[in-house]
Amino acid sequence: MSVQDIGRLDGLAYPRGAAYMNGQFIALSEARISVLDWGLLHSDVTYDTVHVWNGRFFRLDSHIARFRRSLEKLRLRVDLTDDALRDILVECVRRSGLRNAYVEMLCTRGVSPTFSRDPRDAVNQFVAFAVPYGSVANERQLREGMHLHVIDDVRRIPPASVDPQIKNYHWLDLVTALLKGYDAGAETVVIKTTDDAIAEGPGFNVFVVKGGQLFTPEAGVLHGITRQTVFDLAARRDMAVRAARMSEQQLRDADEIFITSTAGGVMPVTRLNGAPVGDGQPGPVTRGLFDAYWQAHDDPAWSLAVDYDDQVCG
Repeated sequence: MSVQDIGRLDGLAYPRGAAYMNGQFIALSEARISVLDWGLLHSDVTYDTVHVWNGRFFRLDSHIARFRRSLEKLRLRVDLTDDALRDILVECVRRSGLRNAYVEMLCTRGVSPTFSRDPRDAVNQFVAFAVPYGSVANERQLREGMHLHVIDDVRRIPPASVDPQIKNYHWLDLVTALLKGYDAGAETVVIKTTDDAIAEGPGFNVFVVKGGQLFTPEAGVLHGITRQTVFDLAARRDMAVRAARMSEQQLRDADEIFITSTAGGVMPVTRLNGAPVGDGQPGPVTRGLFDAYWQAHDDPAWSLAVDYDDQVCG
C-alpha cells in the first residue's frame, strides 16, 4: 500500500477507499458500527470479499452467490437484489478510483433497540467497502515462495460448531496458530481438524502437487472461490484434482505446495516447518497455475469491468 492510499481522520490512519451503509455511499472513515452491534459483541456476522484487478472484478457473481448462502444459513437478511448488490460494490470501487481493490460486503446481526439477548430482535446491518488490494503473500514471497508451518497444538473450530462454508470472523483459532507460527519463524501457518487432518490457514486453502496431480482438503474448510478457480483451470489443462482428507505426511511428501485466496490468488510455498518443499523453488505446476490464474482476469466470462469516471472520493 502506497502513501497516497492512506488518509487520516482524528489522528487515525485509514486506507484510501469508499464505503456504503445505511443506504448511502460515504468516506471509508465514516463507516462505523455501534458498540452494541451483535457483530462486534458476538462475532455474529457474515461477509464475502472479491477483488478488482486492473479495473475488473474477478468472479463477482460467485462471491455474491456465496454471500447469499451464508446469509440464509445464519438467518440474516439483506433487502437488496443481486443486481443491486453488484451495483453497490461496483460503485464503491468507482468512487474510490482504485484499479486494484479488495472489496467486501458484510452483514451483521445488528443492534436490538432494547438491548435484547434474543437475536431475532436485532436489526440486521449491511455494509460494503473498497480498499486497496492486499495479498497474503508479498512480492518476494510470490516470487520465491512462502515459509509455511503446520501448527499441531491448535485445531480448527469443528464444522459441527461453526459451518466453515459460512464466511465468518471466528478467527481466534487461526490467529492463535499464526502467532505460534511467527514465534517459530514461519511466514504463515496451516492448522488441522480435530481428527488430525490438514485443514486451512488464515484466509486461504492449501494444495499439494504430487506426481503431477493436485490434492486439497475437502472437509472442515471453506470452499474458496480461488480454490474453485484452480479446479476450473486444472480442468482446462486436463490435470486431475482430488478433494479429500489430507494428512500431514501428504503435505510433507509433496512435490509442490501452494495456497489460494482472493487476497493473493495462487501463492507458492517453498518451505514447510523449515524444510524445503521439492527443490525449494516454486514448481512448474504452481507457476503454470499462477500464470493461468492472472490471465483469466481478462476473461469476460469471469470478470466485470468497472466504468470509472472523474467522480472519485478519498
